[in-house]
Amino acid sequence: MKNKSFIFSTIVLLSFFFVFVSCGKQKAEWGGTIEVVDAVTVVKNPKEPMYGEDVFSLEEEFSIGETEGREEYLFSEIRHLAISEDESIFVLDSKEDHIKVFDKEGKYIKTIGTPGQGPGELDRPSSICISQNELVVLEGARRFSVFSLEGEFLKHISTKETWALGASMDSVGNIVLTEGVMDPEYFHYKVKKVDVNMNLLCEIAKTPAPDARTGINPFMPFAYWRIDEDDNIVFGYPKDYEIQILNPDGKVIKKIKREYDPVEVTEQEEKERAEDSPPQIKYIFPKYHSAYYRFFLDDEGRIFVQTWEKIEDEEIYYHDIFDSNGKYVVKIPLRMRPIICKKNKLYSIEEDEEGYQYVKRYKVTWNI
Repeated sequence: MKNKSFIFSTIVLLSFFFVFVSCGKQKAEWGGTIEVVDAVTVVKNPKEPMYGEDVFSLEEEFSIGETEGREEYLFSEIRHLAISEDESIFVLDSKEDHIKVFDKEGKYIKTIGTPGQGPGELDRPSSICISQNELVVLEGARRFSVFSLEGEFLKHISTKETWALGASMDSVGNIVLTEGVMDPEYFHYKVKKVDVNMNLLCEIAKTPAPDARTGINPFMPFAYWRIDEDDNIVFGYPKDYEIQILNPDGKVIKKIKREYDPVEVTEQEEKERAEDSPPQIKYIFPKYHSAYYRFFLDDEGRIFVQTWEKIEDEEIYYHDIFDSNGKYVVKIPLRMRPIICKKNKLYSIEEDEEGYQYVKRYKVTWNI
């Protein structure tokens, strides 16, 4: 009886030890700092993330797109995606001037829009978003077309004098956009927030634009932004590794920073850019890339930042993932071009070796 009791106690203690060790391995220490400076929360991250790649995994659920066959599954040039609350997938084909809609299982439902400039027609559409249960399409930098999610045309919104290079609408109908300004003294971009009548609500940033008169840096940093689930504006100008969170009124409430090693521009990259451009273009190549390229968001407050670091000889770029507090969680390699992550589903635009495009959905699993 004594031996049995001893064995039982030993098993219990060992079980507790292994549970303790296992939990200890999963919990990582964060090496950064958080402080409040002039009412702005500043999160400073170290170079290394909290966890290894194994805490994040993707499993492909389905692919939409065919190289030949059914017309409804053929794409010419996928430009953008939007996902509704019922997980329907809206795919903007900018070359065909229409939007194809698929259900949450990837089955074709309908097509919205036809080429043209009249009501319900689309002319050079460049981006789409869903706001107030409506589909909003930016066309030709000069107007928006608004449809119901069932495909009924509702109205046009003119951008008036604004040259809108990219735009999205928040949950109350206000518009965040990037405006191109061809000021002879200073070519630049403005990121600003306006109402549906294009009245300025706040200006977020002003950044340089390429200017062929002085030479073009093909790797110059560009301002990038997204609207999160709370209508905050997530903004970054990657001259430095910093991402700002602005509230709906345009006030900066958080800054997320990360230490990083700059990535050099390679001779191969310079050669490829030069080969793809007219000979009259004068290039000025920098020694290093910008701090990062672009980012996308998920609906739980995470930020996925695509860096310039890649696997050698592969089009696989590393992405830094920050949690909702701004802490650097994990660094992962991704081959695809992710667009949206919602309800632990990641949607991406991908293409095969022959250039045919597909929309793919992946199941996201976190092991933290």
